[in-house]
Amino acid sequence: MSGKGAKSPARSSGRGNGDPRRSDASTWSPAEHPEQIRNVALVGHSGAGKTMLVEGLLAATGAITRMGSIADGTTVSDADPSEIHQQRSVALAVVPVVFEDIKVNLLDTPGYPDFTGELRAGLRAADAVLFVVSAVDDIDTATIALWGECQAAGMPRAVVISRLDHPRANFDAALAACQRAFGDAVLPLYLPLPAGGGSISLLGLLSRTVSTYANGSGERQVREVDDGELAVAEEARGALIEGIIAESEDETLMDRYLAGEEVPLEVLVADLETAVARGSFFPVLATAAESGVGMLEVLEVLRGGFPSGAERELPVVRTVDGSSTVELNCDPQGPLVGEVVRTTIDPFLGRVCLVRIFSGTLREDSAIHVGGRGLADRGHLDHDSDERITHLYAPIGASLRSVPFCIAGDICALAKLGNAETGDTISSRERPLLVEAWDMPEPMMPVAIEAASHGDEDALAKSLGKVAAGDPTLRVERNSETHQLILWCMGEAHAEVVLDRLRDQGVKLLTVEVVTPLRETFAAPSAGHGRHVKQSGGHGQYAVCDVEVEPLDRGSGFEFVDKTVGGVIPGPFITSVEKGVRTQMQKGVAAGFPVVDIRVTLVGGKTHSVDSSDAAFQAAGALALREAASATRIQLLEPVSAVTISVSDDYVGAVMSDLSARRGRLTGTTSVDDMTEISAEVPDQELLKYAVELRALTAGTGRFRRRYLRHDPVPPNAIPASVKT
Repeated sequence: MSGKGAKSPARSSGRGNGDPRRSDASTWSPAEHPEQIRNVALVGHSGAGKTMLVEGLLAATGAITRMGSIADGTTVSDADPSEIHQQRSVALAVVPVVFEDIKVNLLDTPGYPDFTGELRAGLRAADAVLFVVSAVDDIDTATIALWGECQAAGMPRAVVISRLDHPRANFDAALAACQRAFGDAVLPLYLPLPAGGGSISLLGLLSRTVSTYANGSGERQVREVDDGELAVAEEARGALIEGIIAESEDETLMDRYLAGEEVPLEVLVADLETAVARGSFFPVLATAAESGVGMLEVLEVLRGGFPSGAERELPVVRTVDGSSTVELNCDPQGPLVGEVVRTTIDPFLGRVCLVRIFSGTLREDSAIHVGGRGLADRGHLDHDSDERITHLYAPIGASLRSVPFCIAGDICALAKLGNAETGDTISSRERPLLVEAWDMPEPMMPVAIEAASHGDEDALAKSLGKVAAGDPTLRVERNSETHQLILWCMGEAHAEVVLDRLRDQGVKLLTVEVVTPLRETFAAPSAGHGRHVKQSGGHGQYAVCDVEVEPLDRGSGFEFVDKTVGGVIPGPFITSVEKGVRTQMQKGVAAGFPVVDIRVTLVGGKTHSVDSSDAAFQAAGALALREAASATRIQLLEPVSAVTISVSDDYVGAVMSDLSARRGRLTGTTSVDDMTEISAEVPDQELLKYAVELRALTAGTGRFRRRYLRHDPVPPNAIPASVKT
């Protein structure tokens, strides 16, 4: 870290040649000890500079000969066609770099809220978090909330203030914003200094040295600080030393320091690294990735301050039946346990799974058990299968390099698995186990799709299965009432990515308007006469019935009452009338929606000794209900959901006003810390785009969940234009 020398890593050969997905790609030497591995998630809002930071670290370690460009779609971690099209990360990418004797798996996560599922997967696979904050933009509230989550989980963290070479960059303002948002334990290790010609130097507050970067090459030269520079940094240096000493396990160190004793640099560095690893101190680093400024300083923190998997507590692991937990350590010799954190479909290799290994060692040609639990509500049924590993790779963005094994604490990629999905557990066939699932956000925005032609329906079904296997934030539903195929997505950007992936697989599809599953009921009592009489040679059809219909209380369902007298309709044909009424209720009597909450009373009818039949009386029953409907007003009913919205106190008023405009009825509020939970009843028709609109209303911080409550009458001015009554 600050006390390390100016040693620069040797350059390597750079990017690989040929198709990186081919199985004959060049090999990669895997780590052999968990202590040599760091898994670090890069998080921050979209545009903060995470992807370019990865490029800078790759260039600094010699893994690439030149940095890629987001605009050109040539970065290592953003290789998905949707990422190139949208000019932002939409999926988790793993990019390893080797610095000195340590392998660092950089997990580049999307910053846009629609892809929070990929962010959660990255945090699951990581042992520490690097918060990337732009020196140009403010810190968004979603990043602040994520810091709180990491704090609750005890995750070690550091902050990178990026884009210092931007004309509007302001390091001091960004640092002050970080300290307001993240707390007083966030302190800089370096201060940026102008070095002439638009270049930047870094003043190391502990080492009292200045690092300069020649010609934007990223090569570092180190000199001693001069008196003027030292005076500028003295206050910040004192605050940093006091912050480190406050975290020291040596209780005498603060007294000695305040008494004027000079604390040795190696003691400060050791205490700093210990405090960072246990998640109680958070260093701030200054970077300009495209010119290489600060890349080696970041690598030193990742190497010396962040913990390996061996120093972190593993997720809860259970037996397959869930009856007991299993105590495991990050031990290459232990039982095999890994978790699929991302799944993609490759045109050459089929299903490719990114796997974080928590325990044991995964080797080529080994037999494994794949198990998945707890995502049945997303359309992912519980499943178990035994498979054999034939291809094992080290992922480098979209590239794959063959490796013979992967140990506990590392991340690898498995190809050509038949049934593995994101969130599944990889374990040994002899001792199958399950990792407790991580929290997944609930998709709340419906998108209705249909195949462009009848011939495309099979292709659509197959491709949907592939896309859904890799995206646990996507829920696929065939609505039983409207018969629409609904994709439940996180937002519009997520929906765009899902549709692009389906079309990339050759599927021809259309998006259509989402139909809210309305229902119909009778607004007032009515009566109907059903006469089904046909004569066309031979046996004819003859059935006559009279019914009375009256509405019931909401949620009462359907009642059928026989009040015929004198046997005017034989018993079997009474049942036929009821069948006909039920069939017509399912089809609807006004707008094509199911009829509910009515009582139908059969009061009379006629039969024929030869021509009456079950089919004839079913038809007569349906006709009688339709005639009764035409003689009165039919009330449309819409589904209403109980909605719970979590927002910061700053947005409570705006959210409540918006709910009122959506015909919502407030049922209560609850405050916890600086957050408020708003409970309301809102018609489903008003929630179709609410996932997007709530995000815009609350600067990305609002979250909501919903559950079906009941059906209520639709006001005349709220009947959808597509509904014909």
